[in-house]
Amino acid sequence: MLGGLVSRVKGAGGKAGAKGDLVTDITASLVVFLVALPLCIGVAVASGVPAELGIISGVIGGLVVGAARGSTLQVSGPAAGLAALVSETVAEVGVAMLGVIVLFAGLLQIILGLVRLGRMFQAISVAVVQGMLAGIGLPLMFSQAYPMADAKAPGTAIENMAGIPGLLAGILTDPQAMIATLLGVVTIVLSFVWKKVPGPAGKIPAALVAVGLGIVVAALPGVDVKTLQVGNLLASVSLPGPEQFAGLADGAIITAILTFTVIASAESLFTAAAVDRMHSGPRTRYNTELIAQGAGNTVAGILGALPITAVVARSSANVQAGAKTRLSRTLHGLWLLAFALLLPQVLALIPISVLAGVLVHSGWKLFGPAEFPKMWRQDKGEFAVMTLTTLVIVVTALLEGVLIGLAAGIVLAALRMSQTAIRQHVEDDTAKVVMAGNATFLRLPKVIEALEAAAASGKPRIRLDLTGVTHLDHACRNQVEEFTAQQRGLGLRVELLMPGEAKPAGDRPAAPAEEAQAPLPQRPVTAMTEEPWGDPVGEPSPASPPSPSTPPSPWPTADAEWFYLDTRPLPDDQRSSPVG
Repeated sequence: MLGGLVSRVKGAGGKAGAKGDLVTDITASLVVFLVALPLCIGVAVASGVPAELGIISGVIGGLVVGAARGSTLQVSGPAAGLAALVSETVAEVGVAMLGVIVLFAGLLQIILGLVRLGRMFQAISVAVVQGMLAGIGLPLMFSQAYPMADAKAPGTAIENMAGIPGLLAGILTDPQAMIATLLGVVTIVLSFVWKKVPGPAGKIPAALVAVGLGIVVAALPGVDVKTLQVGNLLASVSLPGPEQFAGLADGAIITAILTFTVIASAESLFTAAAVDRMHSGPRTRYNTELIAQGAGNTVAGILGALPITAVVARSSANVQAGAKTRLSRTLHGLWLLAFALLLPQVLALIPISVLAGVLVHSGWKLFGPAEFPKMWRQDKGEFAVMTLTTLVIVVTALLEGVLIGLAAGIVLAALRMSQTAIRQHVEDDTAKVVMAGNATFLRLPKVIEALEAAAASGKPRIRLDLTGVTHLDHACRNQVEEFTAQQRGLGLRVELLMPGEAKPAGDRPAAPAEEAQAPLPQRPVTAMTEEPWGDPVGEPSPASPPSPSTPPSPWPTADAEWFYLDTRPLPDDQRSSPVG
């Protein structure tokens, strides 16, 4: 597999370029490995499962998903965004059932990719995506504040937020908790400022520096902070058995599978869109990437490991390290496997508070507080969708928040597409209503108000000009036609010009200069027409007849008092495109 990747790199850009890309990709893979190691372990701890399962998922994310063709630089593994969901699921159904849930979620992802639904996720509003990330990041920060102090989180996001004052009080009275908290705080600070360190040292991942510092502090005499408990990697593999598969008859398990499928797919493909904006290389093939994510989750489910998604932190580290091909993301899985098998005793030295600090920093990056004022300046409607999505996720759950955010985005789009301009005025004995834009049921109250105002004007004639309407839905059309029939039944003269019909000369916009000399369609204008019941609706035009040298105008003159358009189709030899 790796040999094939290397050979394709060589064939792509010549020997010199391939050698440079190969060295860069290997270096980038080491950077991604150093970022992924603490994140894999931290996500596992936050999910309430053994740390080994996080490493196994990281290995699968590299060796299985990384080798696939869907994306070039996107890196997959256990994600902080699913930590809360996994924790809740494990608390309800146990770790043993997690494998079945992840397995069938992976199979569903493969099916979605095969039926080419991957690109469907590109049609989702950016505000919903950012709201989802913020809704993941905010609860993650509060939930990891407790492991930073070697304490246990109360439970839901709201409970975790409400318990912060009590947590702070406990830290101040417990010296060991204070040491653990300081390690976590130092980790967070390093995560923000380490990239500014000059020279080669600044290239080392901040998470790795924090882990090394934490190991040193934890080894000092008198320090008794909680460290990671790591078992045998191979022994932690737990294949689902008949008892677990029998759980598929439970509606709660089916719901969990669907939830994992939707959220893991959305997070992976949203991340793909974000990573594609970070580089100028090959774009993600969404359906193929969804199949690759499904394959990874299928393998992870068989081994009883954590669900896999694309991860922003690892992917951005891969891009920033200069990776060019899939080799870097594949190799990072190999380094994870080698480290876990050869140096497992090192993992047991890592303080949990340091890993919690790494996740708090990840939560802050996901939350992205600067995105809220930025969105407010750009689009206040999208800001409302983004904020609503975030709040609903925090208060309820990830799936509910995303669904409500999507619904809000659709409503906002519908409202904006239904921009209807209505102009009303009275001219002599005629009440005129001119409409333009998109007239949909969302604007029906405004349309009804304009029609009622025209009827209440007391004028014997009403003109409804809808020729400027680009879209007239069934509800508005019915309302206009019913109003017209009703007013005609009351004896009023109502002229109705529907979209697509020609407009009178006085209401038509001036033709562009290059079209000014274009010939107009020649159609005889009847000075007077009669409705079937014999009520005259047209009157002779008082204008003087045209001179023999002037061709007759197809439109009534400006001083014509009233008219109806002849809507009969033109003969084939007289048809031309409309002017103006």
